[in-house]
Amino acid sequence: MTAPKCSEQEFIDLFKTLGAKRTAERLGTTERNVYTRRRNIEERLGAMLTAPSNAAPDYPARATLDVENGVVLVGSDAHYWPGIVTTAHRAFVRACKEMKPVAVIMNGDMLDGASISRHPPIGWEDRPTVAQEIETCQERLGEIMFAASKAKRFWPLGNHDARLSTRIATVAPELAKVVGVQLKDHFPDFVPCWSVRINDNVVVKHRGKGGIHAVHGNTVNGGLSMITGHLHSLKVTPWTDYTGTRFGCDSGTLAEPYGPMFENYMEDGARNWRSGFLVLTFINGRLAWPEIVHVVRDGVVEFRGKEYNV
Repeated sequence: MTAPKCSEQEFIDLFKTLGAKRTAERLGTTERNVYTRRRNIEERLGAMLTAPSNAAPDYPARATLDVENGVVLVGSDAHYWPGIVTTAHRAFVRACKEMKPVAVIMNGDMLDGASISRHPPIGWEDRPTVAQEIETCQERLGEIMFAASKAKRFWPLGNHDARLSTRIATVAPELAKVVGVQLKDHFPDFVPCWSVRINDNVVVKHRGKGGIHAVHGNTVNGGLSMITGHLHSLKVTPWTDYTGTRFGCDSGTLAEPYGPMFENYMEDGARNWRSGFLVLTFINGRLAWPEIVHVVRDGVVEFRGKEYNV
């Protein structure tokens, strides 16, 4: 363990200021011991200790996560809709139970925000209210929390998630400080953020570049493995250069691509979307080749060459 002369508060201050590597150097111990003490303090305090990033400025909206060995599940773009529980969601809950992830990241657009969309309604379409959508999100996320009760939980903000705050800021800015006007007020068990930085070599955020080659561009230009959602394409693209191999990934959608939340504004157009989620496995701090759980038909997903009924 770290040097006994270092009190808990001194350790916290060092870690937040210097990060794991420099804290280990300052205390004359190993990074492994620093991470172990950090986890023990987090469990006792019930709060996360964040470290500054050496690769980029440390923004308050960036969450950090250290995973030496273990699994992180990334689900995205659920657009949870009242009365609908999709195959991908059921599979995600099952994965939370069976894989016992270190962390669960809901990578944006859990809420659809249909009734407060910038797009006008088409005809007399029936859109759920904001209250109905929030209640549905709370129910679905509650299932995930129950299945992965020991996992750390994060929620990078998606553009649909932002609709609530955007609407209130536009029409009633005087309510800005009122509890409940921000989506995060309704989901206190998930850490809200713009991105999650894992081990300083993986970034998980809702969106990056656009277009069919977005995940390639994200990792090439970002310099790290990049996990994004938003485009619903569910894929893994490797990139190798002098620094080694990293990955650009799209975390797909937990929704059904032809579900009612997309029905009208997509105008029945074909969509290169896939329903499923990502399994990130870390081995000695290194991201192994990311794996995909993919919905092949209603009630059935495939993973590692096998089909599973969910």
